[in-house]
Amino acid sequence: MKHNQKFFYSHLIEVESIIIELDKMDLSVDEKLHLTQLIDSSLHHAILDAVFSELSNQDKRVLVNHLNEGDHEKIWSFLQGKIENVEDKIKKVADDLKKEIHKDMKESKIRK
Repeated sequence: MKHNQKFFYSHLIEVESIIIELDKMDLSVDEKLHLTQLIDSSLHHAILDAVFSELSNQDKRVLVNHLNEGDHEKIWSFLQGKIENVEDKIKKVADDLKKEIHKDMKESKIRK
């Protein structure tokens, strides 16, 4: 199963390990696609929540505008100027969520 969603933080986040585990599971193509989309969505929301929690209301509005424009360079420039170690914070949020997803996948295999 191919995974090629592109977000401003995609270069920081590796999800292949999850995709590989999904491919090993006895799921239809549609089920794998649906789970991949849920994982993308969960990661996206967790990362945005972490980023927004560090910004003022005014900065949140600016970031939303940059996100709507889809200009990754502008987004990174803005975030790096507003949040100390923003890349590390994003990686940590993603790693924590990926560990949780791997744990859930392992438990679902055991229950079968």
